[in-house]
Amino acid sequence: MHKAILLERSCGRFIPQDWQTRALWPGLVDVANKGQIINLSPYRETQFVKQGHYISVDTSYEGEKAVLYSPDLYSEEWSCVRLIYQIAMTSEISPDPIRLNLYLRQEGESFDCLLWSAKEPSDSWLIASLDLMNSTKKYKLVLEGEIGKDKSASIAIFEIKITPGYCIECDFEENHLCGFVNRWNPNVNWFVGGGNIHNSQSILPKDHTLDSALGHYMYVDSVYVKHFQEVAQLIAPKTTAPMSGCLSFYYQLKQESSIVFSVYLRDASGFYEEIWKTDTALSMDWALAEVDFNAPYPMEVIFEVAFNSAKGGYVALDDISFSPIYCSNQTGPLFDPANAGCDFEKDLCNFYQDQKDGPGWSRVKVKRNVYRAGDHTTGFGSYLLANTKFTSQPGYIGRLYGPTLPGNLQFCLRFFYALYGFFKMSGTLAVYIFEENHVVQEKIWSVLDSPKGVWTQAEVSFKKPMPCKVVFVSLCKSFWDCGLVALDDVSLSLGSCQAADLLLLSPGECTFENDECVFTQKKRGHGSWHRRRGPTPTSYTGPKGDHTTGVGYYMYIEASDMVYGQRAYLVSRSLRGISGKQCLTFFYHMYGAGTGLLSVYLKKEGDDEEIPLWRRTGEQSISWLRGLIEYESDRNYQVIDHTLSVWGQDPTGRELCRVPWCFFL
Repeated sequence: MHKAILLERSCGRFIPQDWQTRALWPGLVDVANKGQIINLSPYRETQFVKQGHYISVDTSYEGEKAVLYSPDLYSEEWSCVRLIYQIAMTSEISPDPIRLNLYLRQEGESFDCLLWSAKEPSDSWLIASLDLMNSTKKYKLVLEGEIGKDKSASIAIFEIKITPGYCIECDFEENHLCGFVNRWNPNVNWFVGGGNIHNSQSILPKDHTLDSALGHYMYVDSVYVKHFQEVAQLIAPKTTAPMSGCLSFYYQLKQESSIVFSVYLRDASGFYEEIWKTDTALSMDWALAEVDFNAPYPMEVIFEVAFNSAKGGYVALDDISFSPIYCSNQTGPLFDPANAGCDFEKDLCNFYQDQKDGPGWSRVKVKRNVYRAGDHTTGFGSYLLANTKFTSQPGYIGRLYGPTLPGNLQFCLRFFYALYGFFKMSGTLAVYIFEENHVVQEKIWSVLDSPKGVWTQAEVSFKKPMPCKVVFVSLCKSFWDCGLVALDDVSLSLGSCQAADLLLLSPGECTFENDECVFTQKKRGHGSWHRRRGPTPTSYTGPKGDHTTGVGYYMYIEASDMVYGQRAYLVSRSLRGISGKQCLTFFYHMYGAGTGLLSVYLKKEGDDEEIPLWRRTGEQSISWLRGLIEYESDRNYQVIDHTLSVWGQDPTGRELCRVPWCFFL
């Protein structure tokens, strides 16, 4: 049964705050030319409804956010959320950000998970499609509209609909066509067929879904082809959750000259992979096609037809569906990229060294101190060091082999490295792709320039057709060039690094790369926290770089600007209380003579007193150290960072991130 929330005549079962319902006049809602449904057949009605209502943000509340809450929902099976919306602006340049956000609020979680966000204006209604994985947890959907001070801007919602199944499935019976997009071509395009027995554009007497002339399907024909290899593409909504199984669809094909009908997968970086191609020249009845489908990261399914002449024929498409069971009954386990990473805290994980190379890499551990940097993971854990002895030795080579990776998948490799004592960077550290028999295939990354003694993040995307291995290689040719190479926190994820960078942080996580997130300061009569990158301005104090990437931002206080006993506060916004234990993770840096006191407090709603959770006093280490705090609060609460200046000389740096609780349903 469909769970539909139609925003007509009332707000349905949603609870609005600062939204208002408005009448929808005939002809206002059209789906044309811009957005996710374009170039529909001119012989088909392209309106959702001729008269009804939509809901929009009330702009009389200047600078506030409008929030719309759904009732409690359950998704014991995979579901698809479709949202019909519009963002409008009178000016292309707005002084304030305009954004529409959709959050998932799961039962028992303090933070809302951002599922989707849009800020681009349009002059037509658009469709967003989002997959929700099955879960036994109760949840709410939360819509948030941000307009700022621009009273001429508007955000409107026409329909929110939750249906069982996957967003890439479609029978083309609804006017919005499930969010499928026709890529515009001046000569050949996908059109809607059927729906009207008198429609001269319907090339088939019946569709497949209803087996009726009143049913609908998509089709493309060659009547307007003017050039060799004219191509029409029908693009499915992008997958938003990992999925794999069997993709099936029905098609008809009439071929008078060469037609190529193919199905592709396209990832976020634009890479195409063909997964199916028709092998029949003629199909006068609806034929079933099935193909194994793997989308471990966001992908688009593209149905493509290529013609060679105006007498090529036609292709019709209907009833696209998906099953999590493979068509070919394959039962092999899916590759888990977590098995190809390592923080080296206990051992080398699935990495190894070739015996003939000798032990070029050694696992070492440095105790917390103010002279030698520790590892990246915790500041006092283990990491790998190339050149096994702690003295520079010429002529060594260290190769660290990773586990075998499957072919034909896009990967993002991330790792942290630090260099000590090298005069020349060339050959210091490089990453190679090896075939399974240890034959070098390609060098995909190498050090060009890097600050010394700083844990720096590197990332590289790659995709190979055959199984391969990632190999870290450190080489030293002469005594004067030798030094130490440190390696830590190697991770591998599916998809390109560029696509991953576009994803928003998990709820409750802040790296201070863009702003101060949900934190504010008590400035009146107190010292201040500052957001900074690189070393602190005071010599022999503070970090050389941040913990997140080595070249990013962190928060710190400059105690030389404070007087003895002065305090600085960094306060989170009010967080939702839940039952059970929670974990706060953060990294702090306290280095320099006279470093003061750093404390973390919990303040529950309705209480005047703050509960102390954690504290450190004085100089701790030259490295970023990890702090872990376990706490409970069944009431709304705030987390407060409190710093006390002792000698008024030295800064304290801090980066905060919570353990992420966001999971797609």
